[in-house]
Amino acid sequence: MNQRNPLVLITGASSGIGAAFGRKLSAQGYRLLLVARRKDRLDQLAAQLGNAEVLAADLTSDADIRGVEERISREDRLELLINNAGFGTLGAFSEADLQSQIRMHQLHVIAIARLTHAALNGMVARKKGAIINVSSVAAFFHFPLSVSYGATKAWINSFTESIYLELKYMRSPVRVQALCPGFTITEFHDVQGIDRSFVPFGFWMSADDVVEASILGLQRNRLFVIPGWRYRLLAKSHSWLPKALQHAIAIKYGGRRIPLTGDRV
Repeated sequence: MNQRNPLVLITGASSGIGAAFGRKLSAQGYRLLLVARRKDRLDQLAAQLGNAEVLAADLTSDADIRGVEERISREDRLELLINNAGFGTLGAFSEADLQSQIRMHQLHVIAIARLTHAALNGMVARKKGAIINVSSVAAFFHFPLSVSYGATKAWINSFTESIYLELKYMRSPVRVQALCPGFTITEFHDVQGIDRSFVPFGFWMSADDVVEASILGLQRNRLFVIPGWRYRLLAKSHSWLPKALQHAIAIKYGGRRIPLTGDRV
């Protein structure tokens, strides 16, 4: 592995979209630093790619986040940070295990803020680099039974847009992107125990397609990337609806989703 090649750090890299990013960017010659909780899965992926290093870390742990921050600070060739780690739960917030909701906020909000801060410091100084924060099309909607998930993903969008504007204000060439996929064929829904048949076939996308859209969007300096024309149409049309109608739709259809709990990647 050529240590002088630019480095990409990917969180939540053990499966799904994170692993797809790893395969795509490895083929383009980047060095990879793969971060996730499951070291065995990271080791398997690193062995397949050949130009990857693994760093097992639970990004809901302050000590583990600090370790990743310190690693970022030592990397003068970090060219891309992909904040992909995440998980979801389904069920009424009032009935949910509070610790699971706190962990979600720690992972989707605190970890992303801290790692973005650590990476931007060097990127801005070097006048080179990019950060992709993996959000969700759910960030554009509000539904019952997934309160924390939608709220934290909306925060990711707002945070990323604010960083984007700040970089423009500073006239920095560093780029940021909020990647907002819809239903993607990964372990995410399998862990939740949700039957994929409840979503029409045309709304499912592969992780590779999501990654392709993200990389193309980064090349074009797109702030928000929503893979799939169906999701772009949904997000745009929903924004035009009166708030009362948005709420009526959310109450009618959001409550039909299965109240099962998921886990982290």
